[in-house]
Amino acid sequence: MKLFWNRKREELNAELDAHLRMSAEDRASRGEDSSSAQRSARRELGNATLIEETTRDQWGFRWLETLLQDLRYAVRMLRKSPGFTTVAVLTLALGIGANSAVFSAIDTILLRPLPFPDGDQLMRISQYNPKAKGSNPFVAPMRLEDWNRMNSTFQALTGYYTEDDSDASIVPPEKITIAFVSPRFLQVWGIAPELGHDFTPEEERFGGPAAVLISHRLWERRFNGNPNALGKTLRIGSGSITIVGVMPASFLFPVTDVDMWFPVDPNSPYARDRNDTWYTVIGRLKPDVKLQQARANLESIQEQLGRQYPKSDADIAAKIEPLKNTIVGDVGTSFWMLFGAVSLLLLIACTNIAALLLARSSHRRREISIRFALGASRRAILRQLLTETFLLALAGGALGLLIADAGAKTFQALASSLPRVGEIHLNSTIVFYTLACSVFVTLLCGFFPALRSTREGLSASLAQTSVMQVSSRNRLQWLLVGVQVALAVALLAGAGLLVRSFEEIGRVSPGFEPTHILTFHISASYAETVNMRGLTQRIDRILDSLRTLPGVTAAATSGTLPGIASGRQGELKILEGQVDPNRKIMADVLAVSPDYFATMQIPLLEGQICRERPGGADIMVNRSFASTYFPGLPAVGHHVAEAVQRFLPAGEIRGVVGDAREEGLNHAPQPTVYWCLSAPMPDPNYLLRTRNAPMTMANIVREKLAQLEPGRSVFDISPLTDHLSDSFSENRLRMFLLAFFALTAISLACIGLYGTLSYSVATRRREIGLRMALGAPRGKIARQFLVHGLGVCAFGCAAGLALTTAFGRVLSEMLYGISDTDFVTLSAVVLIVLTVATAACLVPAVRASRVDPMTALRYE
Repeated sequence: MKLFWNRKREELNAELDAHLRMSAEDRASRGEDSSSAQRSARRELGNATLIEETTRDQWGFRWLETLLQDLRYAVRMLRKSPGFTTVAVLTLALGIGANSAVFSAIDTILLRPLPFPDGDQLMRISQYNPKAKGSNPFVAPMRLEDWNRMNSTFQALTGYYTEDDSDASIVPPEKITIAFVSPRFLQVWGIAPELGHDFTPEEERFGGPAAVLISHRLWERRFNGNPNALGKTLRIGSGSITIVGVMPASFLFPVTDVDMWFPVDPNSPYARDRNDTWYTVIGRLKPDVKLQQARANLESIQEQLGRQYPKSDADIAAKIEPLKNTIVGDVGTSFWMLFGAVSLLLLIACTNIAALLLARSSHRRREISIRFALGASRRAILRQLLTETFLLALAGGALGLLIADAGAKTFQALASSLPRVGEIHLNSTIVFYTLACSVFVTLLCGFFPALRSTREGLSASLAQTSVMQVSSRNRLQWLLVGVQVALAVALLAGAGLLVRSFEEIGRVSPGFEPTHILTFHISASYAETVNMRGLTQRIDRILDSLRTLPGVTAAATSGTLPGIASGRQGELKILEGQVDPNRKIMADVLAVSPDYFATMQIPLLEGQICRERPGGADIMVNRSFASTYFPGLPAVGHHVAEAVQRFLPAGEIRGVVGDAREEGLNHAPQPTVYWCLSAPMPDPNYLLRTRNAPMTMANIVREKLAQLEPGRSVFDISPLTDHLSDSFSENRLRMFLLAFFALTAISLACIGLYGTLSYSVATRRREIGLRMALGAPRGKIARQFLVHGLGVCAFGCAAGLALTTAFGRVLSEMLYGISDTDFVTLSAVVLIVLTVATAACLVPAVRASRVDPMTALRYE
């Protein structure tokens, strides 16, 4: 840029010299002597400097030169105050960086479309029974094909279900997650294989060539990214399949751990029953089709199917939701709450910087007065001060990007189970947002201090630099300190409530003993359900062998893990007749092996422990079920069946057990019915109670199972307590981040309190000296400043508690065991803030009491 201006000046000077020379030569040709002609030419041209400035204005780049000049001056002024600059940049970096980090999570998880072509067109379609709560959402293959054939609003519909099998091509066998997919799979997702091809009609046909698409991750792990992997054969379970394609790394399938995709023919013998439902259905809307149109269209189709197949379809309705909504779920509430909290933190940082700028402007009054005296306009000085603030905000934003990047890694570490969390990373949107934050910060914390610094005229500015001035009360700075304290108290109160809630969850008795429980899976296929007797015998044989291991005291299986929400609630009926016919019987339905209760140490209250019966089932119920649906009557001996689903056989209630928090430690026990089945699915959760730490048995279990089932893999082996901890990852993330924001906010507020009180002592130094010279005791001086600071802090605490009460409803749904106005928590918050504020005020107050009167009165 400097070279550009130098070249333009040289061109302008050359033109001026040429003009002068030509004018002098013309006068000389008319008879003037040479020196007189040159003087006349210069006089006729006028002020060359003025001409140069006027011409430069006409170039249209004067604003850029002015900007560069302001930037150079701003850098020079900030370099003169390294302490102030460092504190301001770090404060803004923390505020902007934390804000950008949370926004990056919101942008990725909530705002950004799914990572597929036209991802907003992807819909999740499920079936449900409007008359039955908690009905099965999965779709039968034949119904899926009918929907696809008859609709006019979707480009295509497809479905998938997953299972964990073993890759027997290697030793020991490795767990492989397979997605079985219906036709039109890649068409719906809008993705093509990176290598190879999509399934051919022959490969999709029942009995055709066994073909599979593998994930990019599996391709890299097993074949080192070698293109020759195409055509290779893998031995999965008891069969062999050929690799026909490799999916790109960008294909982020909703089930993130899927390793391969295998086609299923909808006309295969086992897919023709309309009551057999297993597909998660995904559809792609046609362009310009609205969601309401698709819902109306599919509703009409299902009504037709209900008339055509009254036995299977009459009570079925279709539900359509954007796929993004089903993937994200309800985590949006947590992230918007965190965004609100981090925005308060940014606001605290801004008020802190505004207070620092106000204090700094008082020390720059003489400088500003001189600039006024030299002819600078108020607009020019205002622009210069805002430029300095913008440089601070820009530097804070640049450093904040590093904090945002670290924040993304924090999200992934603390809440890896959250949807789409692996996609969080810095991108152009986050950089632009950070820049926008920098501009916002500049206006928010820089405009008013700059306006206040330039609002007084020259005489007033010079008068305020007089040594005769005693002090000013700086009410605005104290107001900013009060605002910081109020916002910090609100944040700390929210964090305290979440911490207390987490502690309350930790004190809850789950109704079972989760320690010393080792959990794991053994790979299996749903094809084994064709021979349920053989499947049950296999699982029972495994359990019997595991019980013989030294260090194992009990072993059982369960369809779901205890204490982990599964949402498996269904409507039941008592075959002998309801106690209250007008009341639906709703209960959590779980399938467990008979030894489950001994393994989890759930006490037997009445009757006897169930046994597994061929062709039928024994049933256990918990205390809540018995007291709710059999008040004053014995529950044992009654027969229970599913009212709608009918997946489980009817059974007799053999006993009543204690209430266990099967759906989560933060959920009170609900009426629960346990079907005693060792094989609720081919791959149930295996639960082992051990004498020592559970993971000490991991290798022993692997070796034993390798002997029993050499063709199967053992995976997801971990203590039950780890699963329980992971189930609270979202709660833990909220608590950790809000606590971090709150502690940072309190620190900033106390720094602001300390800085403002120190500045007040400095500006009132002559006043303090004069009062002490007149006999004021040192203790009274210190007490005055201490009371002033704590008074502002008390005002901030009151305002902060009012904010907490006003916005308590946001937190109320996230709390357990306490209310959003918990007295103990709020009292502790106020006590912490006042204690820290006292420490922040004490040093300046003591410093004020030690002012030497003679030195202060001589000070200029």
